[in-house]
Amino acid sequence: MNIHMNTNTLKYISLLTLTLQNAILGLSMRYARTRPGDIFLSSTAVLMSEFAKLITCLILVFNEEGKDAQRFVRSLHKTIVANPIDTLKVCVPSLVYIVQNNLLYVSASHLDAATYQVTYQLKILTTAMFAVVILRRKLLNTQWGSLLLLVAGIVLVQLAQTDGGSAVKAKDETGPVQNRMLGLWAALGACFLSGFAGIYFEKILKGADISVWMRNVQLSLLSIPFGLITCFVNDASPIYEKGFFYGYDMFIWYLVLLQAGGGLIVAAVVKYADNILKGFATSLAIIISCIASIYIFDFNLTLQFSCGAGLVISSIFLYGYDPGRHASKPTMQQQQQSAADEEKLLPRV
Repeated sequence: MNIHMNTNTLKYISLLTLTLQNAILGLSMRYARTRPGDIFLSSTAVLMSEFAKLITCLILVFNEEGKDAQRFVRSLHKTIVANPIDTLKVCVPSLVYIVQNNLLYVSASHLDAATYQVTYQLKILTTAMFAVVILRRKLLNTQWGSLLLLVAGIVLVQLAQTDGGSAVKAKDETGPVQNRMLGLWAALGACFLSGFAGIYFEKILKGADISVWMRNVQLSLLSIPFGLITCFVNDASPIYEKGFFYGYDMFIWYLVLLQAGGGLIVAAVVKYADNILKGFATSLAIIISCIASIYIFDFNLTLQFSCGAGLVISSIFLYGYDPGRHASKPTMQQQQQSAADEEKLLPRV
């Protein structure tokens, strides 16, 4: 009885965590990029998130090694230094994640939080496409149908913005200029990279006996040099003129930690969340973003936008629905293996 109650408690905690992570990050990024005052350099925030993630994961790996300093150093050497081929393979997603996170900031700068949240669900389509092309995976008919619903919903959401002229009324006319097309292309680019990175990981990490925390140490160590290059390629002039931490305050540091820790928290709880639960979490996050955007960003919720968001939410549930599971329930061992595989393949969320 207690085990059953604990499992249910963990599922509800997972639902709450996934929902808050999905909703709060998008809303916080949008607010940080549109609020009055000095606007921080997003490339530096991405880099600082990698530093925060690296420190957090090093602490978690140290804890995994029984808080033994010698075992900790040996484990790092064995995984990173003594295994150069595996480390080089991780260079690809390290670069992809840096570019993806910078694109997400561009998208959040030019799309309202609700539209950003809905449009970013297109990563389901890109992940499915890469799974079919690279892994030769076959999708169920219901999954193909859900992808059509997803595209239709996102098209409706985007048309709701262009048809209505402006779905967001600027609170401050002196604020940053909004370019919806740039925001859309940035979101599409981030979706493409997200899909590629996820499938690439699945391709190279099959059978790899490396914990999710150690994998994140690998990724962050390799992402930091790419992040530094991105900072000085994109923002060299403002960094020299105004400083690396220009525009930073307590809210920006909160955003850096949220971006760094959010994905790690999700990676920790995702093993307790099935597809239906993850569908609920994403759907609730979209609804929360829409409601919050009305009050925080003066978002104009139209019928067309609501219909598009509804189609996207429906597609999320339909994509995770597997009719075969009702015919043959998976064994406990299969469920545990599936959870373990999923944990390995979700180093970044």
